[in-house]
Amino acid sequence: MPSTAGARSALLRGITRNVVVLGVVSLLTDISSELLIMVIPLFLANVLAATPVVIGLVEGIAESAAAVLKLGSGALSDRLARRRVLVGTGYGTSVLAKALYLVAATWPVVLVARVGDRLGKGIRTAPRDALIADSTPPEARGRAFGLHRAMDTTGAVIGVALAALVIDHVQGGAVLLELETFRILALVALVPGVLAVLVVAIGVRDVRRSPRSVASSAPGTVPAPRDAPPAVTGAGLRDLPAAFWLFTLATGLFTLGNSSDAFLALRSQDLGVGVRDLLLIAVAFNVVDALVAWPMGALSDRLGRRRLLAAAWSLYAIVYAGFAVAGGSGVVLPLWLLYGAYYGVNEAVGRALVADLATPERRATAYGIVNAVVGLAILPASVVAGLLWDGLGPAAPFWFGAGCAAAGILVLGFVRPARTAARG
Repeated sequence: MPSTAGARSALLRGITRNVVVLGVVSLLTDISSELLIMVIPLFLANVLAATPVVIGLVEGIAESAAAVLKLGSGALSDRLARRRVLVGTGYGTSVLAKALYLVAATWPVVLVARVGDRLGKGIRTAPRDALIADSTPPEARGRAFGLHRAMDTTGAVIGVALAALVIDHVQGGAVLLELETFRILALVALVPGVLAVLVVAIGVRDVRRSPRSVASSAPGTVPAPRDAPPAVTGAGLRDLPAAFWLFTLATGLFTLGNSSDAFLALRSQDLGVGVRDLLLIAVAFNVVDALVAWPMGALSDRLGRRRLLAAAWSLYAIVYAGFAVAGGSGVVLPLWLLYGAYYGVNEAVGRALVADLATPERRATAYGIVNAVVGLAILPASVVAGLLWDGLGPAAPFWFGAGCAAAGILVLGFVRPARTAARG
């Protein structure tokens, strides 16, 4: 019992109000998003008869459309030294975009809805991550991002489970998704999305900070700076160290093979998994993600982030190779569980590593740059995956993804932070 209490205390050390509230916001948003995210590619394929190339195009454009906003919102957040308004605007934009799914009858309408949703994510992501880092002492960043990821993914578990219940009630164990089912899911998804926006408005607070002291100060203890950080220029970008740019390169190489998870859903269906069962598998995937993220984030505070991130990317390569060689539905669940472990480590540890590598006054800019690189790489990654699927077969995009992961790991090995909150 004492050891359990001690472990709980260690996980909570350094966790602040903003981190918890932003975790609740992400929990509600992921309930909303995950009610739909796994079924959107199935809706495109099963109801609208879209090809894998079209599905890859929709997913790629949606992710890449947000790339510039991720960069711009991060830079604007640093310049204004205010994050909350951008965070709320981003969550609100995503909710409005989801309403379009209620009337979607062609794939271009789905594209517009996906782009709107991702634009909202592009607006909010960098300021939100910077606000978490601002609200947390350096030695607790792994725990903070791990907790946020765990709450985010708990929302995903609830959202996917609700989707599975709706599908089971409306269409049972049918392999293909039906139009009525998708419409009901879209309507239900709006409720937690609206609640998330309300929580941002009521509960999130900006951290008034001095750039020199934010890295070691808790929220609410530092007086507001007299002047906001200067606009981002070439000179400002040079404030970001070489290790950050090398990490960004590694992330870009990795992402070139990290096509949309829509292809994992399609591959699972291709191997014989029905819609309801796929969503139940997704529940298990998200449970693993949630269980892994927080303790692995805390572990990175002690052991270092780079090695744990390299291990996560290696696991990703194994999963993609597994989907490439899979010959039946029996391997789908184990591969998705391993994929959940990758996700939990990658999201928590990777975001904490960015905070370690960036200067405090350029923190949101750094998140914006990394997120923009990921967003821009998603478009070619998803389009190439669709072309490889159509041209060479379902296994081809997964072999490509495994190879890109190996290239990213190689570059990541050369990242050497000069001074971070955690070793390695």
